[in-house]
Amino acid sequence: AWSLLVAMIRELPGRQWAPLRALAVIYADLFRGVAVLLVLLIIGLGLKRTGLPVLSEMTDFQASLLALTLSYGGYMSEVFRAGIHSVHPSQAAAARSLGMSWMQAFRRVVLPQATRNVVPPLLNGFISLQKDTALVSVLGLLDGVNRAQAVSSYSASLAPYAGIALCFIVITIPLTRLTDHLTARNRKKRLAGG
Repeated sequence: AWSLLVAMIRELPGRQWAPLRALAVIYADLFRGVAVLLVLLIIGLGLKRTGLPVLSEMTDFQASLLALTLSYGGYMSEVFRAGIHSVHPSQAAAARSLGMSWMQAFRRVVLPQATRNVVPPLLNGFISLQKDTALVSVLGLLDGVNRAQAVSSYSASLAPYAGIALCFIVITIPLTRLTDHLTARNRKKRLAGG
């Protein structure tokens, strides 16, 4: 939802939206340019030291959620923008000629077509996000990687790490196959003209 909102802001027409569009561009460039681990550290450790009412009171889980959302929001907003640009402009023009406002044309005509085009890349992004959740262990959040590290240090065995790796594989491989299936289905529809 956050990524779609950023993509929509970047596509708003008119000069009055130029400041918002500029903020969306800066946001996407900034968070795509900084490593996820650094964003986690800055938000998870740095913001707590600011003394600001809401930001300094975040739990490690909330800080991790915010950091991952901001980082992947920059990437996924560009995926949505690519999907929006993949819809031929004549589609929006036809909707506008029927009397729809820009927002109505976007919501009822452009967005459904764009969403169909971006599902496979969004699933790829979700797979990457799923794997990057292991990075939250640097904040001391008790996730699978952190627990495997603790068990491994007591047992002097790599088995806990192998177990966590297996968990990631069990989650990501079915999603990868789903992505491949959706990509092939979209390709067949395009080639068939449907």
